[in-house]
Amino acid sequence: MTPDKPDRDTLRRAALKVAVRISAACAVLVLCLLAAATAYLMYKLAHPSMPSAGSGKAYTYLDSRDLIEGMIVAGLGGVILAGVVGWLSARSAIRPLGEALALQRRFVQDASHELRTPLTILDTRIQLAQRRASPDSATGQDLARIREDAAALTGIVDELLLAATGAAPSTAAPVDVAEAAESVTEGLQELAARQGVDLAFSASGLPLARINPNSLRRAILALADNALAHTRAGGSITISAGTEGSAAVIRVADTGSGITGVDLDRIFERFVRTSGTDEAAARRSFGIGLALVREIAAAAGGTVEVARTGPEGTTMRLVLPLARH
Repeated sequence: MTPDKPDRDTLRRAALKVAVRISAACAVLVLCLLAAATAYLMYKLAHPSMPSAGSGKAYTYLDSRDLIEGMIVAGLGGVILAGVVGWLSARSAIRPLGEALALQRRFVQDASHELRTPLTILDTRIQLAQRRASPDSATGQDLARIREDAAALTGIVDELLLAATGAAPSTAAPVDVAEAAESVTEGLQELAARQGVDLAFSASGLPLARINPNSLRRAILALADNALAHTRAGGSITISAGTEGSAAVIRVADTGSGITGVDLDRIFERFVRTSGTDEAAARRSFGIGLALVREIAAAAGGTVEVARTGPEGTTMRLVLPLARH
Protein backbone atom coordinates (compact mmCIF):
# COMPACT_ATOMS: atom_id res chain seq x y z
CA MET A 1 0.00 0.00 0.00
CA THR A 2 1.47 3.33 -1.00
CA PRO A 3 1.11 6.35 1.31
CA ASP A 4 -1.33 9.11 0.44
CA LYS A 5 0.01 12.47 -0.74
CA PRO A 6 -0.12 14.15 2.72
CA ASP A 7 1.75 11.17 4.19
CA ARG A 8 4.32 11.27 1.37
CA ASP A 9 4.88 14.99 1.96
CA THR A 10 5.31 14.42 5.69
CA LEU A 11 7.76 11.57 5.14
CA ARG A 12 9.67 13.61 2.56
CA ARG A 13 10.05 16.53 4.96
CA ALA A 14 11.15 14.21 7.76
CA ALA A 15 13.69 12.50 5.49
CA LEU A 16 15.04 15.88 4.35
CA LYS A 17 15.34 17.03 7.93
CA VAL A 18 17.27 13.91 8.96
CA ALA A 19 19.49 14.16 5.86
CA VAL A 20 20.38 17.77 6.66
CA ARG A 21 21.20 16.82 10.25
CA ILE A 22 23.41 13.94 9.15
CA SER A 23 25.18 16.10 6.56
CA ALA A 24 25.82 18.83 9.12
CA ALA A 25 27.03 16.27 11.66
CA CYS A 26 29.39 14.71 9.10
CA ALA A 27 30.78 18.15 8.22
CA VAL A 28 31.39 18.88 11.89
CA LEU A 29 32.95 15.43 12.26
CA VAL A 30 35.41 16.07 9.42
CA LEU A 31 36.32 19.48 10.83
CA CYS A 32 36.85 17.99 14.29
CA LEU A 33 39.11 15.28 12.87
CA LEU A 34 41.13 17.82 10.90
CA ALA A 35 41.42 20.01 13.97
CA ALA A 36 42.50 17.09 16.15
CA ALA A 37 45.08 15.89 13.63
CA THR A 38 46.41 19.44 13.19
CA ALA A 39 46.62 19.97 16.95
CA TYR A 40 48.46 16.68 17.37
CA LEU A 41 50.98 17.49 14.66
CA MET A 42 51.48 21.02 16.02
CA TYR A 43 52.15 19.53 19.42
CA LYS A 44 54.76 17.22 17.91
CA LEU A 45 56.36 20.14 16.13
CA ALA A 46 56.47 22.15 19.32
CA HIS A 47 57.90 19.22 21.32
CA PRO A 48 60.23 17.34 18.99
CA SER A 49 61.79 14.13 20.22
CA MET A 50 65.60 14.33 20.19
CA PRO A 51 67.48 11.26 18.94
CA SER A 52 69.68 9.50 21.45
CA ALA A 53 73.40 10.01 21.27
CA GLY A 54 75.20 7.65 18.98
CA SER A 55 72.01 6.45 17.28
CA GLY A 56 73.22 7.74 13.94
CA LYS A 57 69.75 9.04 13.05
CA ALA A 58 69.24 12.45 11.56
CA TYR A 59 67.20 14.91 13.56
CA THR A 60 63.72 15.67 12.19
CA TYR A 61 60.72 17.46 13.65
CA LEU A 62 58.37 14.69 12.50
CA ASP A 63 59.08 11.09 11.62
CA SER A 64 56.93 8.28 10.22
CA ARG A 65 56.04 7.10 13.71
CA ASP A 66 54.53 10.48 14.54
CA LEU A 67 52.44 10.42 11.37
CA ILE A 68 51.20 6.89 12.08
CA GLU A 69 50.28 7.87 15.63
CA GLY A 70 48.42 10.87 14.33
CA MET A 71 46.49 8.76 11.82
CA ILE A 72 45.59 6.22 14.51
CA VAL A 73 44.35 8.89 16.89
CA ALA A 74 42.34 10.57 14.13
CA GLY A 75 40.87 7.22 13.03
CA LEU A 76 39.81 6.24 16.56
CA GLY A 77 38.30 9.64 17.09
CA GLY A 78 36.45 9.34 13.79
CA VAL A 79 35.02 5.94 14.72
CA ILE A 80 33.78 7.22 18.09
CA LEU A 81 32.30 10.40 16.66
CA ALA A 82 30.68 8.47 13.78
CA GLY A 83 29.03 6.14 16.29
CA VAL A 84 27.71 9.09 18.29
CA VAL A 85 26.40 10.81 15.15
CA GLY A 86 24.74 7.59 13.95
CA TRP A 87 23.10 7.01 17.32
CA LEU A 88 21.76 10.55 17.55
CA SER A 89 20.55 10.46 13.94
CA ALA A 90 18.80 7.11 14.49
CA ARG A 91 17.04 8.46 17.57
CA SER A 92 15.94 11.53 15.65
CA ALA A 93 14.64 9.44 12.75
CA ILE A 94 12.83 6.87 14.89
CA ARG A 95 11.15 9.32 17.28
CA PRO A 96 8.33 10.32 14.85
CA LEU A 97 7.76 6.66 14.03
CA GLY A 98 7.44 5.80 17.71
CA GLU A 99 4.97 8.63 18.24
CA ALA A 100 2.90 7.47 15.25
CA LEU A 101 2.85 3.86 16.49
CA ALA A 102 1.82 4.97 19.98
CA LEU A 103 -0.98 7.12 18.54
CA GLN A 104 -2.17 4.27 16.35
CA ARG A 105 -2.12 1.84 19.29
CA ARG A 106 -4.12 4.22 21.48
CA PHE A 107 -6.68 4.75 18.72
CA VAL A 108 -7.20 1.00 18.23
CA GLN A 109 -7.45 0.46 21.97
CA ASP A 110 -10.00 3.25 22.43
CA ALA A 111 -12.06 2.26 19.39
CA SER A 112 -12.11 -1.42 20.34
CA HIS A 113 -13.06 -0.65 23.92
CA GLU A 114 -15.87 1.70 22.89
CA LEU A 115 -17.28 -0.82 20.40
CA ARG A 116 -17.60 -3.62 22.95
CA THR A 117 -20.44 -1.95 24.87
CA PRO A 118 -22.80 -1.38 21.90
CA LEU A 119 -22.04 -4.89 20.63
CA THR A 120 -22.97 -6.34 24.00
CA ILE A 121 -26.22 -4.34 23.97
CA LEU A 122 -26.92 -5.52 20.41
CA ASP A 123 -26.44 -9.16 21.42
CA THR A 124 -28.80 -8.69 24.38
CA ARG A 125 -31.50 -7.19 22.17
CA ILE A 126 -31.17 -10.02 19.68
CA GLN A 127 -31.65 -12.54 22.49
CA LEU A 128 -34.78 -10.72 23.64
CA ALA A 129 -36.12 -10.80 20.08
CA GLN A 130 -35.34 -14.52 19.84
CA ARG A 131 -37.53 -15.20 22.88
CA ARG A 132 -40.52 -13.75 21.05
CA ALA A 133 -39.94 -15.82 17.89
CA SER A 134 -40.05 -19.54 17.37
CA PRO A 135 -36.59 -21.01 16.66
CA ASP A 136 -38.02 -22.96 13.70
CA SER A 137 -39.66 -19.94 12.11
CA ALA A 138 -38.05 -17.83 9.40
CA THR A 139 -37.76 -14.92 11.82
CA GLY A 140 -36.10 -17.10 14.45
CA GLN A 141 -33.59 -18.43 11.93
CA ASP A 142 -32.80 -14.93 10.71
CA LEU A 143 -32.26 -13.74 14.27
CA ALA A 144 -29.92 -16.67 14.90
CA ARG A 145 -27.83 -15.72 11.87
CA ILE A 146 -27.79 -12.08 12.97
CA ARG A 147 -26.56 -13.12 16.38
CA GLU A 148 -23.80 -15.20 14.77
CA ASP A 149 -22.74 -12.17 12.76
CA ALA A 150 -22.76 -10.00 15.89
CA ALA A 151 -20.66 -12.61 17.69
CA ALA A 152 -18.18 -12.63 14.80
CA LEU A 153 -17.95 -8.84 14.95
CA THR A 154 -17.37 -9.01 18.70
CA GLY A 155 -14.57 -11.50 18.08
CA ILE A 156 -12.93 -9.15 15.57
CA VAL A 157 -13.08 -6.30 18.10
CA ASP A 158 -11.52 -8.54 20.75
CA GLU A 159 -8.73 -9.45 18.33
CA LEU A 160 -8.05 -5.79 17.64
CA LEU A 161 -7.94 -5.00 21.35
CA LEU A 162 -5.63 -7.95 21.99
CA ALA A 163 -3.28 -6.85 19.20
CA ALA A 164 -3.29 -3.23 20.40
CA THR A 165 -2.41 -4.17 23.98
CA GLY A 166 0.48 -6.33 22.75
CA ALA A 167 -0.74 -9.39 24.64
CA ALA A 168 0.34 -12.72 23.21
CA PRO A 169 -2.62 -14.69 21.81
CA SER A 170 -3.27 -18.11 23.27
CA THR A 171 -2.52 -21.20 21.24
CA ALA A 172 -5.45 -21.82 18.94
CA ALA A 173 -7.33 -25.09 19.30
CA PRO A 174 -8.07 -27.20 16.22
CA VAL A 175 -10.91 -25.65 14.22
CA ASP A 176 -13.15 -27.45 11.74
CA VAL A 177 -12.38 -25.58 8.54
CA ALA A 178 -15.33 -27.12 6.71
CA GLU A 179 -17.75 -25.95 9.39
CA ALA A 180 -16.43 -22.39 9.17
CA ALA A 181 -16.66 -22.41 5.37
CA GLU A 182 -20.21 -23.75 5.49
CA SER A 183 -21.21 -21.05 7.98
CA VAL A 184 -19.85 -18.35 5.65
CA THR A 185 -21.70 -19.89 2.72
CA GLU A 186 -25.00 -19.89 4.60
CA GLY A 187 -24.49 -16.29 5.71
CA LEU A 188 -23.94 -15.12 2.13
CA GLN A 189 -26.81 -17.01 0.52
CA GLU A 190 -29.25 -14.10 0.66
CA LEU A 191 -26.70 -11.63 -0.73
CA ALA A 192 -25.78 -14.03 -3.54
CA ALA A 193 -29.45 -14.57 -4.38
CA ARG A 194 -30.01 -10.82 -4.67
CA GLN A 195 -27.13 -10.62 -7.14
CA GLY A 196 -28.46 -13.57 -9.11
CA VAL A 197 -25.43 -15.72 -8.30
CA ASP A 198 -25.68 -19.38 -7.31
CA LEU A 199 -23.61 -20.05 -4.16
CA ALA A 200 -22.81 -23.68 -3.26
CA PHE A 201 -20.69 -25.47 -0.66
CA SER A 202 -18.97 -28.85 -0.59
CA ALA A 203 -16.68 -30.60 1.88
CA SER A 204 -14.63 -33.77 2.09
CA GLY A 205 -12.61 -35.34 4.88
CA LEU A 206 -12.06 -33.69 8.25
CA PRO A 207 -9.98 -30.55 7.65
CA LEU A 208 -8.80 -29.25 11.02
CA ALA A 209 -6.42 -26.31 11.44
CA ARG A 210 -5.00 -24.45 14.41
CA ILE A 211 -6.25 -20.94 13.79
CA ASN A 212 -8.45 -18.41 15.53
CA PRO A 213 -12.05 -19.18 14.45
CA ASN A 214 -12.87 -15.51 13.87
CA SER A 215 -9.74 -15.02 11.77
CA LEU A 216 -10.58 -18.09 9.69
CA ARG A 217 -14.11 -16.87 9.12
CA ARG A 218 -12.85 -13.43 8.11
CA ALA A 219 -10.44 -14.96 5.60
CA ILE A 220 -13.10 -17.16 3.98
CA LEU A 221 -15.58 -14.29 3.99
CA ALA A 222 -13.07 -12.01 2.25
CA LEU A 223 -12.42 -14.60 -0.47
CA ALA A 224 -16.14 -15.17 -0.98
CA ASP A 225 -16.89 -11.45 -0.97
CA ASN A 226 -14.21 -10.88 -3.61
CA ALA A 227 -15.76 -13.63 -5.75
CA LEU A 228 -19.23 -12.10 -5.39
CA ALA A 229 -17.92 -8.68 -6.34
CA HIS A 230 -16.57 -9.98 -9.65
CA THR A 231 -19.20 -12.55 -10.65
CA ARG A 232 -22.06 -11.38 -12.83
CA ALA A 233 -25.69 -12.37 -12.48
CA GLY A 234 -26.29 -15.89 -13.72
CA GLY A 235 -22.85 -17.04 -12.59
CA SER A 236 -21.95 -19.38 -9.76
CA ILE A 237 -19.54 -19.59 -6.84
CA THR A 238 -18.43 -22.77 -5.10
CA ILE A 239 -16.79 -22.82 -1.68
CA SER A 240 -15.16 -26.16 -0.87
CA ALA A 241 -13.12 -27.45 2.04
CA GLY A 242 -11.03 -30.60 2.30
CA THR A 243 -7.62 -32.06 3.01
CA GLU A 244 -4.60 -32.47 0.77
CA GLY A 245 -1.76 -34.40 2.35
CA SER A 246 -0.84 -32.56 5.55
CA ALA A 247 -2.85 -29.43 4.77
CA ALA A 248 -6.40 -28.20 5.13
CA VAL A 249 -7.46 -26.53 1.89
CA ILE A 250 -10.27 -24.09 1.17
CA ARG A 251 -11.15 -23.23 -2.42
CA VAL A 252 -13.38 -20.40 -3.60
CA ALA A 253 -14.15 -20.81 -7.32
CA ASP A 254 -16.21 -18.35 -9.35
CA THR A 255 -17.30 -18.06 -12.97
CA GLY A 256 -16.24 -14.45 -13.40
CA SER A 257 -14.17 -12.98 -16.20
CA GLY A 258 -10.85 -13.80 -14.57
CA ILE A 259 -7.98 -11.61 -13.44
CA THR A 260 -6.10 -9.65 -16.09
CA GLY A 261 -3.91 -6.56 -16.18
CA VAL A 262 -2.02 -7.25 -12.95
CA ASP A 263 0.60 -9.66 -11.64
CA LEU A 264 -1.22 -12.43 -9.75
CA ASP A 265 1.10 -12.08 -6.74
CA ARG A 266 0.25 -8.38 -6.46
CA ILE A 267 -3.48 -8.89 -5.95
CA PHE A 268 -2.72 -9.67 -2.31
CA GLU A 269 -1.35 -6.16 -1.87
CA ARG A 270 -3.59 -3.44 -0.47
CA PHE A 271 -5.66 -1.42 -2.93
CA VAL A 272 -3.98 -2.82 -6.02
CA ARG A 273 -5.84 -2.04 -9.26
CA THR A 274 -5.82 -3.78 -12.60
CA SER A 275 -4.99 -2.04 -15.85
CA GLY A 276 -5.85 -2.78 -19.44
CA THR A 277 -7.92 -1.81 -22.43
CA ASP A 278 -10.99 -3.64 -21.18
CA GLU A 279 -13.21 -1.21 -19.26
CA ALA A 280 -14.33 -3.75 -16.65
CA ALA A 281 -10.78 -4.95 -16.07
CA ALA A 282 -9.49 -1.41 -15.76
CA ARG A 283 -12.00 -0.69 -13.00
CA ARG A 284 -11.27 -3.84 -11.02
CA SER A 285 -9.82 -3.22 -7.56
CA PHE A 286 -8.99 -5.64 -4.78
CA GLY A 287 -9.08 -3.31 -1.75
CA ILE A 288 -7.68 -4.72 1.49
CA GLY A 289 -9.71 -7.94 1.74
CA LEU A 290 -7.21 -10.20 -0.02
CA ALA A 291 -4.31 -8.52 1.79
CA LEU A 292 -5.95 -9.43 5.11
CA VAL A 293 -6.41 -13.01 3.90
CA ARG A 294 -2.68 -13.29 3.23
CA GLU A 295 -1.85 -11.85 6.66
CA ILE A 296 -4.23 -14.26 8.40
CA ALA A 297 -2.87 -17.23 6.45
CA ALA A 298 0.75 -16.28 7.15
CA ALA A 299 0.03 -15.87 10.88
CA ALA A 300 -1.35 -19.44 10.94
CA GLY A 301 1.60 -20.81 8.97
CA GLY A 302 -0.37 -21.14 5.73
CA THR A 303 -0.55 -19.54 2.30
CA VAL A 304 -3.11 -18.16 -0.13
CA GLU A 305 -2.76 -18.12 -3.89
CA VAL A 306 -4.59 -17.84 -7.19
CA ALA A 307 -4.90 -21.47 -8.21
CA ARG A 308 -6.53 -20.71 -11.56
CA THR A 309 -7.81 -17.74 -13.49
CA GLY A 310 -9.05 -17.13 -16.97
CA PRO A 311 -12.15 -16.25 -19.03
CA GLU A 312 -14.03 -19.13 -17.42
CA GLY A 313 -13.41 -17.92 -13.86
CA THR A 314 -11.01 -17.71 -10.94
CA THR A 315 -10.18 -20.10 -8.10
CA MET A 316 -8.58 -18.89 -4.86
CA ARG A 317 -6.81 -21.50 -2.73
CA LEU A 318 -6.25 -21.05 1.01
CA VAL A 319 -3.89 -23.64 2.53
CA LEU A 320 -3.45 -24.14 6.29
CA PRO A 321 -1.34 -26.72 8.17
CA LEU A 322 -3.49 -29.68 9.10
CA ALA A 323 -4.01 -30.13 12.85
CA ARG A 324 -4.51 -33.53 14.44
CA HIS A 325 -6.68 -34.27 17.45
